[in-house]
Amino acid sequence: MTRCYQINLQTGWGGGEVYTVFFARALAERGVRTVLFATANIAAWRTRLPAGSEVIVIAGGDELAAAINSRIPAGERAWLVFHTPATAAQVAPLRAAGHLLSCFAHMPLYGRNPATLQPYDLVVPVSGHVLASLRANEMVNAYAEPLYGIADLSGRGSDGALRRQSSYDWDTRKLRDRLFGFIEPALELLRPHPPFARGTGIALGIVSRLTPIKQFPQLFRHLAPVLARHPGFDLHVIGAGGYASVRDLKRALAPIRSRVRFWGKQRDVAAVYRRLDYLLAGLPEKEALGLNVIEAQASGLPVLAVAAPPFTETVAAEVTGLFYADPRGDDGRDFSALLDRLAAQPFRPDAEKAPAHLQRFSAAAFAERVGRLAAFATQRLAATP
Repeated sequence: MTRCYQINLQTGWGGGEVYTVFFARALAERGVRTVLFATANIAAWRTRLPAGSEVIVIAGGDELAAAINSRIPAGERAWLVFHTPATAAQVAPLRAAGHLLSCFAHMPLYGRNPATLQPYDLVVPVSGHVLASLRANEMVNAYAEPLYGIADLSGRGSDGALRRQSSYDWDTRKLRDRLFGFIEPALELLRPHPPFARGTGIALGIVSRLTPIKQFPQLFRHLAPVLARHPGFDLHVIGAGGYASVRDLKRALAPIRSRVRFWGKQRDVAAVYRRLDYLLAGLPEKEALGLNVIEAQASGLPVLAVAAPPFTETVAAEVTGLFYADPRGDDGRDFSALLDRLAAQPFRPDAEKAPAHLQRFSAAAFAERVGRLAAFATQRLAATP
């Protein structure tokens, strides 16, 4: 196999797009060139994909399959990798052409319709948590090895002054966000943009897109009252989201409003991690992997997370981070005990044990996993008449 045709039709740029770049780079190391079909972020794709990659601009909808088939040489049975599932009707002509249809499962299936993944020959999970959700839904097309992402902060900015930016990343699918998206940038120009300041307390941080799958408002409905009783901790929110996500998070944080700072989306994520004491992960069940959790650990920043998958896969207890019981079950009592512990004695990653844990999320380990997936796809194509 010399080519892999990837399809990423997202209009935003987040963890799934970073993962697409990682995947293309790992394929390139194995001599497999990426041809990417995309609808947006074209300049970013062309800058970040490995040399030799091709980016083809297409539209989605009913003409998706025809647009893809028209760019695949006649007679080639291709390996197609979707990063979000297209509908059964959209991919049916691709299947009829004899191509191998794969789709990444970037989110667990819990609470989601498994039918969206059934048209694919191969569904590739990005964590054991996602794989377990596929198996729980009897998805016989699930690939057996999770393709964990990697911690790579290269090209994410240079160490410099961090200043407050807008907390909004407007969701253009929603009318309200589109309207506010016209007004808010002008207002933002009139607001102050002070440099990042830690404050005097222990610095807890959210470093993430503020999206529903993270469930930060639900988390802080339980944690904010606990933090209110621990005045030695401050919370820094680094990231942006849609109107509703930001509104709901601010409401949940009302009990500690004076100790919360919203800094917006920051390009230099590595510099952000160096200015915090602990990363706070969101609630677990809708999370697939959490690249921010992996990045923080690779930067030497310990993680505080609910003791449940996928965080029990990505964080090494008492080595790179600490766990606490789900606050929805104990009203935050275990989290309160954890704050008491940290106030008395800071936790630092175990410098001897952490590298072995983080090796799982290295570029080299990812490339090995991608190599095995590519070999499996090649075998499937060869075995199918």
